[in-house]
Amino acid sequence: MTDSKRKILVTSALPYANGSIHLGHLMEYIQTDIWVRFQKQRGHQCSYVCADDTHGTAIMLKAEQQGIPPTELIAKVSEEHQRDFASFQIEFDNYHSTHSEENKVLSEQIYLRNREQGNIATREISQFFDPEKSLFLADRFIIGTCPKCKAEDQYGDNCEVCSATYSPTDLIDPKSAISGATPVEKDSLHYFFDLPRFEPMLKEWIQAGHLQTQVANKLSEWFESGLKQWDISRDAPYFGFEIPDAPGKYFYVWLDAPVGYMASFKNLCDKEQGLEFDDYWDQDSKAELYHFIGKDIVYFHSLFWPALLQGAGYRTPSAIFVHGFLTVNGQKMSKSRGTFINAESYMEHLNPVYLRYYFAAKLTSRVDDLDLNLEDFAQRVNSDLVGKVVNIASRCAGFIKKKFQNTLSSEVSEPQLYEDFIAAGDVIADYYEQREYSKAVREIMALADRANQYIDEQKPWVLAKEEGREQAVQDCCSTGINLFKIIMVYLKPIVPSMAADVEQFLNVEPFTWDSSKDLLIGHKINKFKPLLTRVESDKIEALQETSKTQVVEASKPEPETAAVSGPLADEPIADTIEFEDFAKIDLRVAKIIAAENVKKADKLLQLTLDLGGETKNIFAGIKSAYQAEDLVGRLTVVVANLAPRKMRFGVSEGMVVAAGPGGKDIWLLSPDSGAQPGMRIK
Repeated sequence: MTDSKRKILVTSALPYANGSIHLGHLMEYIQTDIWVRFQKQRGHQCSYVCADDTHGTAIMLKAEQQGIPPTELIAKVSEEHQRDFASFQIEFDNYHSTHSEENKVLSEQIYLRNREQGNIATREISQFFDPEKSLFLADRFIIGTCPKCKAEDQYGDNCEVCSATYSPTDLIDPKSAISGATPVEKDSLHYFFDLPRFEPMLKEWIQAGHLQTQVANKLSEWFESGLKQWDISRDAPYFGFEIPDAPGKYFYVWLDAPVGYMASFKNLCDKEQGLEFDDYWDQDSKAELYHFIGKDIVYFHSLFWPALLQGAGYRTPSAIFVHGFLTVNGQKMSKSRGTFINAESYMEHLNPVYLRYYFAAKLTSRVDDLDLNLEDFAQRVNSDLVGKVVNIASRCAGFIKKKFQNTLSSEVSEPQLYEDFIAAGDVIADYYEQREYSKAVREIMALADRANQYIDEQKPWVLAKEEGREQAVQDCCSTGINLFKIIMVYLKPIVPSMAADVEQFLNVEPFTWDSSKDLLIGHKINKFKPLLTRVESDKIEALQETSKTQVVEASKPEPETAAVSGPLADEPIADTIEFEDFAKIDLRVAKIIAAENVKKADKLLQLTLDLGGETKNIFAGIKSAYQAEDLVGRLTVVVANLAPRKMRFGVSEGMVVAAGPGGKDIWLLSPDSGAQPGMRIK
């Protein structure tokens, strides 16, 4: 050990309980898991906790749509999330829920302590209200044009283009993301956290090395316009915790979500001896606390969260590690291109070891976006893990088994080579510590190159044919096996399941970081079994095809809109298009769950469609053939990925596909087709 034993608590951002885990999520959890595994391998007391983020309007509406209580929905999603994380060898010490007694108690405590310190204010505000749904709209359920950079289709609390934060009422041309209706303003009493009171503390904290330079500089810019009080309340109906002494008012999900870190750790402390909550969260704690998050939630974690903790008498984070977004093949993940890939879909086709290694080979400590280039992905894994690392063991193990009964040499034949490999561990460890995984991987692969070069120079396959050279063969192959072991010690945080297979093959105890120094002399190993197969291009192609056909549920409401439909049988056929253009069209079966006449529109009906867990609002020109009340329960086909279109009646989020000459002869999907909502039409 090169440093004394540390006490470390690590978290990743809490996944929202409104959708499946996809590769964009996994980048963060894999990054965190590698760091935690490294710390544990070094012998530190490191706890990794997480939880599902379960509160808010989105959860409430989705549960209502499915006809189940929110608690049943979040339990089902939690089981799915934990299954997916385990599939990718992401190992939490505790996985909990923000809808827990621990979180309720801690959220109320933090609120009440801040209230006692004068950090909570109340005032009447004008708030957006959906007149069609009779519901006050949470920020993420309002979309419009950013008042700062004028980017369209931005959420009601912050802009994903320029990172500005604002009030939903500041949006230009706001719309309800639930119904598409133009919201109206209504007055309501709200509760605010007085963030400006913490400006001096936050300025000092931000510049004290708790954040990457890029992030600290960005946060400093936000002080120029002045900090504003933070609205921490939402009106009923709302799925969450009711604010003490405020009937009908609930904590905004972003207040109790980060408290979920504390709650999950509290739950772990209650289950595990030797862990004390106050040792990690007390204001004078010497333990280390780290949050891994994406750059889209920096504002909440780097301003609101430290201030809330300070106001409640708790310690602030040691550091917040921010990463960029994931792109696939150089572009934002896309369902139509087959690059919006869920964890479950990936597992059907590819080994999770591949993805863990590829992410590690590209991750740095910076906030830069990471691109998953699928061609490079296959080449990198095949070249490095299979062609270099596994190749060392496979080249040597056969000779050891065939000629020496699986027993390695009783003497060290290449002491300087071993020393070089062992010495490299300090540099690699420093790269892991600094989250410079790509640099660590480069160092490790350089060692693999040296090991293969050594075997190439010794040529055991030639020595084996020469009389009296048996010892040279055993020494060469034993050296190769030992070098392979050292490499796998260094790779273990990245590829834990592969390392476990190597530990079984080498007949050794689980690797610690210091295992690199323990050479296997006169040691009996087990039969070598293939550790990893190559990434095949057909597997990647199959994964992309699967991803095109799955129904993707966004973790938060995405502003998707589309155009009005209308049968125009006597129009000329349009110009021809290429097959690639046609393949982009995503046709889905949908169930009509509501239908209404559109005022001052002769041909339009407003339809609410269920696409198997996702709802869309669409204006369809089929009024001449159908009465609105007769359509509820019917199935139809929709173009689900049509570009946004704003109409004077509202926002249309797709196109109904119909056939027929028009008038009263407009035909939807046959009632006895056997189709189900969400099914893709091929």
